[in-house]
Amino acid sequence: MEFKKNNTVILRIEDMSQDGLGIGKAEGYALFVKDTVIGDLAKVKILKTKKNYGFARLEELLEASDKRTEPKCPLARPCGGCQLQMMKYEEQLRWKEQKVRSDLQRLGGFQEIPMEPIQGMENPFRYRNKAQFPIGYDREGKLVAGFYAGRTHTIIPADDCLLGSESNRRILERILDWMEQYGIAAYREDTGKGLVRHALIRSGFATGEIMVCLVINGKQFPRGKELTESLTQIPGMTSITFSSNTRRDNVILGDSYEVLWGQDYITDSIGEIRYQISPLSFYQVNPVQTRRLYRQALEYASLTGKETVYDLYCGIGTISLFLAQRAGKVFGVEIVPQAVEDARANARLNGITNAEFFAGRAEEIVPRQYREQGIRADVVVVDPPRKGCGEELLETMTAMAPEKIVYVSCDPATLARDLKYLCARGYELKKVRAFDQFPQTVHVETVCLLSNRKPDTKVRVDVDLEDYYRIKDAEKNQN
Repeated sequence: MEFKKNNTVILRIEDMSQDGLGIGKAEGYALFVKDTVIGDLAKVKILKTKKNYGFARLEELLEASDKRTEPKCPLARPCGGCQLQMMKYEEQLRWKEQKVRSDLQRLGGFQEIPMEPIQGMENPFRYRNKAQFPIGYDREGKLVAGFYAGRTHTIIPADDCLLGSESNRRILERILDWMEQYGIAAYREDTGKGLVRHALIRSGFATGEIMVCLVINGKQFPRGKELTESLTQIPGMTSITFSSNTRRDNVILGDSYEVLWGQDYITDSIGEIRYQISPLSFYQVNPVQTRRLYRQALEYASLTGKETVYDLYCGIGTISLFLAQRAGKVFGVEIVPQAVEDARANARLNGITNAEFFAGRAEEIVPRQYREQGIRADVVVVDPPRKGCGEELLETMTAMAPEKIVYVSCDPATLARDLKYLCARGYELKKVRAFDQFPQTVHVETVCLLSNRKPDTKVRVDVDLEDYYRIKDAEKNQN
């Protein structure tokens, strides 16, 4: 058989890739096929070929796997945002748990992995409290809002994503009606012209408060009064803002925002902690699972009320304030100044006085506080972005030698890499648990507990830490 573009092949799906593509083989040649699951017998059309593998599109499902289900959303295939919606939910959970285990084994070199059962959801739809809708035109020139099709910037009209809040549809309808009525143009990527680029919508699930932030290609917002009059008819509307972004890149929000109506934030709560969330704030999109994940992190930390805790990549203080309920003192470190201001405001909002927040790189803040104030951590909690921790930060963490490290990760691959580093320098992986923070997608959150194998060597570690800082300072001076 010749494997060329546009040829059709019949194959059985035997495995799935990390990004949710079904994998089947024809005469030993591997093909990656979107929208298939393990066990499917499918007729596929080859789209692209490499020497030992290729990519194909599902043309016809000849025999459905017992792991397959009918997607609830009619746009599941063209949209591509829900890579696993055709897979039964219990199978999604099994696949994600295995994904974490596989990465820890393959990339981290761990053989015996102390995994606890994955935490799924009772209702794996309507869980997102945030959505960012690009606004543009369809082929007939009609205004549309929706999502980009996979690996493209073609907008698939989708005013009611089944992962998001039901109020999103009414909001988008009113925004598009306002644009049509007053001749407000959508942004065109090919020309860089047009005003409205994206609509950011946030909902406080616990409070019912709603935020709308329009991202615009300019500094002035025309007909703002008319838009706010329309949007404020929607129950729960609390904040209407706009953010100017004139860059021609893939970054959605600008660096600042202005209020059109109401507050510049909404409030929400996770457990007993309340948060103020601005348009630029990072806040977990799944509050139900976030509460469970943070409780797990708190359980792993095993705080008694006396410990000093560092929360690195603390954002607006979501985990920090959870920890502060049981810690002696919490120091949150975050590189985004606005997030640090939000964290301080959230501490005041909750009457928490034992949490302190610092703006800057953790690699610089933590060593400086040790040298100048003698602050060292009993527990370090780290929740980095998808790229994981920088090696300099991992060096700092191991040099400080806290008794426990609680690592929260949104990417099993970078998690495996960082755990390998930490466990080669004195730590033992004690517990691992995956959380389905993003049902219907390939993404998974994981929380891990690491324990210092030599927690009673404080004096020796102190000497090593001083040596470590002295060497680092010498290296900086040489550069």
